[in-house]
Amino acid sequence: MAHLPLTIAYRQKFIKDSLVESAETKKKIAEQCTGDISKAIDMIVDALNKKKKVLLCGNGGSAADAQHLAAEFVIRLNHNIKRPGIPAISLSTDVSNLTAGSNDFGYDNVFARNVEALGNTGDILIGISTSGNSESVNRAFQKAREKGMKTIGFLGKDGGKSKGLCDLPIIIPSNDVQRIQEGHITIGHIIFWQVEQEMYG
Repeated sequence: MAHLPLTIAYRQKFIKDSLVESAETKKKIAEQCTGDISKAIDMIVDALNKKKKVLLCGNGGSAADAQHLAAEFVIRLNHNIKRPGIPAISLSTDVSNLTAGSNDFGYDNVFARNVEALGNTGDILIGISTSGNSESVNRAFQKAREKGMKTIGFLGKDGGKSKGLCDLPIIIPSNDVQRIQEGHITIGHIIFWQVEQEMYG
């Protein structure tokens, strides 16, 4: 029990430091990414006005973000707005599809295969990767480009290979995976909220 106060003090310092670091990262996003976030809103609104759809993909926590954001579009984000569902599909949710694709074509190709099947000219692909070096996401970007789709990258660190493979890279200014993931869901909410407002608010 003698060490308990020190443990509590350490824990509380870690909590405070983490929250401050998260807030500082978001301040940097506001300073460095506002223009690109605005461009993403324009791209998506333009596509949806042309009756196109949004596809999203990512791995791990980024897969969860893709699923989360797709649900916000299909269902709704702002409960004060009554609107039709917005067509958005997460490519990270179908277990049968992912396992069959991995088995037959290798995991690096699972999202590209889905883009090939579901994507059309003018659709939007949002690829989410904290490093920008996820091969499965990058091959999806390449396939989307072949199909005449528009591509947006939610990235981190230096943008990795994805930076040169997507039309609009939005790079969270951090090297910490946790802070990057927090930034991705934050900008996703901002983009999707504003798209909803501009189209149906």
